[in-house]
Amino acid sequence: MSALLLWATLAIAGTVTDAKGRQVAVQDTSRVLCLGGSVTETVYALGLEERVVGVDASSLYPKAATELTQVGYYRSVSAEGVLSLGPTVVLALEGSGPESVMAQIEAAGVPVVYVDEAHSVETARARIALIGAALDAASAPDLLSEFDADIRSAQPLKSSPKVLFVYARAGGVMNVAGQETSADAMIRLAGAQNAIQGYTGYKPLTPEAALAAQPDVILFTTGGLEASGGVQGVLSNTGLSLTPAGKSGAVAAVDDLLLLGFGPRLGLAISTLSQAIAKALAQ
Repeated sequence: MSALLLWATLAIAGTVTDAKGRQVAVQDTSRVLCLGGSVTETVYALGLEERVVGVDASSLYPKAATELTQVGYYRSVSAEGVLSLGPTVVLALEGSGPESVMAQIEAAGVPVVYVDEAHSVETARARIALIGAALDAASAPDLLSEFDADIRSAQPLKSSPKVLFVYARAGGVMNVAGQETSADAMIRLAGAQNAIQGYTGYKPLTPEAALAAQPDVILFTTGGLEASGGVQGVLSNTGLSLTPAGKSGAVAAVDDLLLLGFGPRLGLAISTLSQAIAKALAQ
């Protein structure tokens, strides 16, 4: 954590230390390109939206960001698409790429500041500090104070129910979240426990895995629930319908980026998720 919290203090004379430990000189912040939904959200929360010239496809909040030119998903951008917007600095989640493309962007003279995409309160806070430092944002201290206050006021659950997070996409494709995922981290921050144990990352949902997990609540993003045909569509899934959550109709959904983004609204996300879980349990 100490290394993360040092990011903001290491900003000197137009230079910041990014998430990869590199000293990056940022001389011109007039044209910012954001790669990653939480990055874009943070720039907007800092009040610097007028500087943003482009975003990636995961930048869903605020709504105004969706009206900007998109350069594709942050993990699969093209150098031509990015450079065509004339950015003076690129703020990118650490997983942005491909690496060869990011190298091309830097070779063209555009500094790239990488931001850690790990999922924790400390990382979310450090992300605000780093972006604020990179853009020399006078509003960063106020945003950090607001972030801290929201985290302190968040009210996680006390009952620790088992929650199964299902990541669903159009076409009926469903995956469930194990450890070391943003969903797992959010479930724990909300005072619940991940119903899936024993592996990291995402794996395809199977009836056997759903039954073995025995979740008290089935959690989706709002987009995922819609893609699954709503609550009735979820409960028509054989594996899910036979779980304790399926039998009681305990299905919850939270906005995609709010739930998984670990952005400046993290305190709100924790409270929203805990309330959604409690409401589902009360069905």
